[in-house]
Amino acid sequence: MAFEQRRERMVERLRERGVIDRESTADALRSVPRHEFVPPDKRGIAYRDRPLPIGEGQTVSAPHMVASMVERLALEPGDRVLEIGTGCGYHAAVTAEVVGDGNVYSVEYVPELADRARETLESLGYEVAIRTGDGHEGWPDHAPYDAAYLTCAAESVPPAVVEQVRPGGRVLAPVGDRRQQLVLLTVREDGRTEQQTFEGVRFVRMQGE
Repeated sequence: MAFEQRRERMVERLRERGVIDRESTADALRSVPRHEFVPPDKRGIAYRDRPLPIGEGQTVSAPHMVASMVERLALEPGDRVLEIGTGCGYHAAVTAEVVGDGNVYSVEYVPELADRARETLESLGYEVAIRTGDGHEGWPDHAPYDAAYLTCAAESVPPAVVEQVRPGGRVLAPVGDRRQQLVLLTVREDGRTEQQTFEGVRFVRMQGE
């Protein structure tokens, strides 16, 4: 079966499960060739709903988790988004499909992954800015952001990331150590946050200080 057909089947299954509600999310998952972001020996299973190893001890999230995070951030075209944990670049590409090229800024701790993701994204025509560094610091140069998310688990959401999101903006992150939960913070006008807690998740640990 061609990769395009496998992507379409993946999207339809996620719709049936109620993971996808917004058409923009469905269109983004249909558009991004996940098989281009994973190692060659994993391309045959790229459209199964499971995380896959991408090297350096890291993984790319399962498609249902990427879709769920995009949905919960309620991203719109033109939103400026900060991603912590570029990994292979797949999640950034899906986000860019929703908000538009030039609106996604991603920080990756592992230089080898950052370089590889940058190369893959550029080869596919995505304009995603990637910086190698500690995600705990966010990326203040391009703040304020409309939304931010972590693709790695932290004991708490890094304060710098929250500070770089505008009032009314959202931050989504897996929080916890062995037992993690997906947490959505909405930034108020006074800088404080309102929190929603969702289901238990399992992500690789955030690196850095």
